[in-house]
Amino acid sequence: MHRRRSISPRSLARILIKNRRKRYLDTHPEYLDSPSLELADPLGYDRLIRRFQSSSQREAEGRKKGYSGVLEADLWRSEAKMEALREPDHAAKMRYRRDEKGQIVAEEKDEVPSSKEDGAQRWKKEMELRFLRGDDGEFDYEKVDGNEAYDDHRTFERDEQERWFDEEEPQWTITDKGTVDSQNGDNSPHLVGQTGVQDF
Repeated sequence: MHRRRSISPRSLARILIKNRRKRYLDTHPEYLDSPSLELADPLGYDRLIRRFQSSSQREAEGRKKGYSGVLEADLWRSEAKMEALREPDHAAKMRYRRDEKGQIVAEEKDEVPSSKEDGAQRWKKEMELRFLRGDDGEFDYEKVDGNEAYDDHRTFERDEQERWFDEEEPQWTITDKGTVDSQNGDNSPHLVGQTGVQDF
C-alpha cells in the first residue's frame, strides 16, 4: 500500500504560514495593486509596468502617490540602476547594462515582457512570491501568520481525511461457511469485511 512521506513539524509549520499568506493575498487583492510596491523593486517595476504606461497613466499614478511619493520612487529607481551597474547580482533574475545611448537596459531580451498584460502578470507574480517569502519589511506578517482565520479549512479537512484513509488497513474476516464461486465452481471461504472500495 502506498504511504505518504511524513513531513516534519517544522516543514508543516512553514507550509501553514505560506498557505495563510497566500489566503491573505487572495482575500486582499489590493495589496498587489498598491503603488508603494514599486519601491520593492524599482527596476523590475520600471521594466514590467512603467514601460507600458502612457504619460497620462503615469500622471494619474503620480497623483495617487503625491509629490513626495513620486520623488521617492524616482530616487530609488536611479539608485537601484546605479547599484545594478556597479555591482551586478549574478543571482538576480534581471541584469542591467548600458546601451549605445547610455540608457540602462536589460541584458536579456527574453526578460522584456511582450505586452502590458504580460508585464503586469509577471510583476504580480514576483510581488506574490516576495510576500510569501516574507520579504516585505513594511508588512506585519504576524497578523497573518498567527491568524487561524486565514486557514483553508476545507483543504485541511480533506488532507486529514486522506491521511486517515492512508493509515487505515483493510480488515478481512473469513466465515466458516464456504461459498461456491460461480465462475470457478470451487468451494472457497467467504471473505467478509472492508474492501477499501465504497459502493454508492
